[in-house]
Amino acid sequence: MKMRYACTGVMLSVALGAGAQVATGVVNATPLPQFEDVTAKAGISFQHSFGEKALSSIQEGTGSGCAWIDYNNDGLMDLYVVNGRHVDGLADHSAADGVGATNHLYRNNGDGTFTDVTAKAGVPGKGIGVGVTAGDFDNDGYEDLYVTNYNSAILYHNNGNGTFTDVTAKAGVNNPFFGTGAAFLDYDHDGRLDLFVGNYLKFDPSSRQYYSAQQYPGPLEYAPETNRLFHNNGDGTFTDVSKASGISAQPGRAMGVTVGDYNGDGWQDIYVANDTMASFLYRNNRNGTFTDVAPEVGAAYGQNGEASTAMGPIFGDFDNKGHQGLFVSDAHYHRLLRNDGKDGGSFEDVTNTSGVGAVSAQFVGWGDGLFDFDNDGWKDLFIVNGGLVWLIPMQSSLLRNNGDGTFKDVSLQAGEFFQKQNVSRGACFADYDNDGYIDAFVMTLGGKGILLHNTPPAGTRNHWLTVKLVGTQSNRDGFGASLEAVAGDLHQWVEATSESGYLSQNDPRPHFGLGQHAVVDKLTIHWPSGTIQTLNDVRADQVLTVTEPAAASVTKPVVVKGKTP
Repeated sequence: MKMRYACTGVMLSVALGAGAQVATGVVNATPLPQFEDVTAKAGISFQHSFGEKALSSIQEGTGSGCAWIDYNNDGLMDLYVVNGRHVDGLADHSAADGVGATNHLYRNNGDGTFTDVTAKAGVPGKGIGVGVTAGDFDNDGYEDLYVTNYNSAILYHNNGNGTFTDVTAKAGVNNPFFGTGAAFLDYDHDGRLDLFVGNYLKFDPSSRQYYSAQQYPGPLEYAPETNRLFHNNGDGTFTDVSKASGISAQPGRAMGVTVGDYNGDGWQDIYVANDTMASFLYRNNRNGTFTDVAPEVGAAYGQNGEASTAMGPIFGDFDNKGHQGLFVSDAHYHRLLRNDGKDGGSFEDVTNTSGVGAVSAQFVGWGDGLFDFDNDGWKDLFIVNGGLVWLIPMQSSLLRNNGDGTFKDVSLQAGEFFQKQNVSRGACFADYDNDGYIDAFVMTLGGKGILLHNTPPAGTRNHWLTVKLVGTQSNRDGFGASLEAVAGDLHQWVEATSESGYLSQNDPRPHFGLGQHAVVDKLTIHWPSGTIQTLNDVRADQVLTVTEPAAASVTKPVVVKGKTP
């Protein structure tokens, strides 16, 4: 077994005796699920390109994200992966690479394998691809894609026949800026998905002021950029309401974006992780406008008041208290913020007391997920790492939620992947084979993508429930819905969202780990429309499809639908 240390930016590995335990020194007797690299077996051969033979600009170093999307409505999560490619005039190196690189759409065949359908679907992307978000913006029952690029963007409309059409210009959602994280959300509760787009900085290729050891100019050498908000008009077009909503009131250096109802008022708010400056928490004022309240609620800066190098933000109830906490991966110290639920929602930095701080500074964190990887009823943390400027590979981190406000580094017990080093960027998480355990896809900067299958040891499976939402009065994806599940002594809350983490989107179906409980005693869904739907005695170990009823408050008996492995 190995222990990981950092020394002047170089990671060392030290062999320990058998049975030793990282971080706490306590041996966990429960065998952990293993994340097995099944990339080749699954038929995925994605190669990321940053456009040059050598890393030489901040666009190339930003990397790309990925998204899980059921584009053909067969109940299986498909994978869309964003790629970079060479763009003339943006770097010092003349040796171009990835000139013909494209984004990729992999169709899930349902047998553990995937088929590359990029060309058939018509979703190759263009330019330097960065982020992606998915959502059914026209409520036609098929998921659409929005891809951010350096100085452009693409809205792909799903035609419902396995193909997509670029409707960016028609819809009015082009973004001629350095786009990064983006998210679909219904911010005004009109039943249609609107679009938030985060922008990074005003890149100037002529700027060459930088410390030679940095390789190329960093973010502070460029002016920040403003973010954008597009309102869905319901006719296939959007209106830019960035100024009217207050979103563009202050420029930033947006990296990742997440949405969630942090103050419990039933309206989704937007968190933007900014690079080398204060991050933003746009509070939804419920009248079409937003106010940045990050400084006053304790979500703007690092634990010591520093403007940190924030990367991937995630809203989530990690302590099962009914309030949306916040995790933000960082190039230095990650941030774990507990929501105290007081005064309309405020945050307490628990990075160090939770044990998260101890596994932060030795790595540069990027993509991340907050999900219950072992289905014990408590959400865990999965963080991928990689060099910031130089292509320095690093190990990824898996932090198990102890259920008492602390996390334990179990990385080296969860599979060979965590013992290897990669230059990681985006990561997206989904139960792609519907076996109840959340799997992962990891982006590698300038390298091969990695598909990880989450497999519990024989005889150690916990129960679970995954919910596929179908909105009728609300947006069809049910984004913004809050789900509360009670199973014996477990009481959990999950929000349905689109974008989360670094440039990526996870399985949109809310997921609950249930431990040894074979039944959810009570499942309550608070839809964005105001409808409250209650289901009793729901059988575990299934993907349950729930359609929003028309009545304002409905209690329904168990719906026995879905797929049981």
